[in-house]
Formats: sequence, C-alpha cells, structure tokens
Amino acid sequence: MDDHYLIKRPFDFNIAGVDEAGRGPLAGPVVAAAVILDPTRPIDGLADSKKLSESKRDSLCKIIKEVSLGWAVAEASVEEIDELNILQATLLAMQRAINGLPVRPDEVLIDGNQLPDLSMPAQAIVKGDSKVKSISAASILAKVERDKIMYDYHNKYPDFSFHLHKAYGTKQHLAEIERFGYLSVHRRSFNPVKTMISRLGMK
Repeated sequence: MDDHYLIKRPFDFNIAGVDEAGRGPLAGPVVAAAVILDPTRPIDGLADSKKLSESKRDSLCKIIKEVSLGWAVAEASVEEIDELNILQATLLAMQRAINGLPVRPDEVLIDGNQLPDLSMPAQAIVKGDSKVKSISAASILAKVERDKIMYDYHNKYPDFSFHLHKAYGTKQHLAEIERFGYLSVHRRSFNPVKTMISRLGMK
C-alpha cells in the first residue's frame, strides 16, 4: 500500500498523511503532523522516521516542507495528556494538525488504528508510516519537531539528558527524576513517574 494506492485517486485529489511522535515518553507534549504531498514532486527516501538517522530526518524535513502541497504540525500539551489520557490527546493533536493544513484534504490517512473526529473521509492504517509516503512524511515532521522540543528541554533543564533519552523511561531518565526531582514537563499520569511521585512524596 503505497504509490499504487495513491494513484487510484484523481490527480487533483488531495490526500493528507498523518502521524504522531511522543506517545510513549514520560515528558513533553505529543506532536502530530499532517502532510499533503505533491505527486508531481516525489521525494526520495521517505520512510518511517524511526528507521532514519537524525541527519536524514532533518534533511527530509526541509524537503517535505519545501515541496509538499501543504503541511502542519500541532501538539497536545502535558496538561492535556494528563487530563484526557494519551490516546485522546494524540487524537486531539492529529485533529489540530489536519485542521491547520493550508489546503483542505479530500481524504486523510492516519497511522494506527484510531481516528480523530474529522469532517472529511479518513482511514486508519496500521503501520502506515512504512506503507504510505504521505504518512512517512508526517512521521518525519512530527519526530523532528518533537526532538527539537527535547533539545530545548535539555538546555532549560541541563540536569536531565533529554537530548539523549528523549524523555523515554530509560534507566538514566528514571535516575535523573530520582535525583533531581519532578519537572513541570513530566506527565504525572504516566507510570513509573506516577508511582515514583507518590513514593517520593512529590507534588
């Protein structure tokens, strides 16, 4: 399901691919991106962002923004994640990205098995980031934006190696929370952070 899937549509049929980054980490927002590719300007090297090096993602990110018919990046905050739960916050971020597109898509293809509430036809595609180029492009934009946030966090909170663990629950990250305490950017509803907060008496 890739190029042969897309060319079944009319040439002027705008399809937006959508993906997210940051569902699993213990801190920071979840970021979603939506991309409408230009079929007359194909981009070589599009793939699931997790399978690409950081330098390759950065390079492709610039190309995607330059040659696509439309793109948008949006997020749901830590507060929204804790209030709504991560699934609903992810769907909210996706909805915001889609609504932020400068071109209204005729159809939306979303990575995964859940759909946000949309006003246009949409389809969820499991492992879509490795099957559909527009979803691959969205995964790259979302990942690059999320990583930028992590680098900013490291500059703001140098005791935490956000530039390395990207807020995932690694031994290093958990040790940093244990040693330096809980930050406002951490997701209070996530275990093991939630349990750690309770055990250490943090607020």
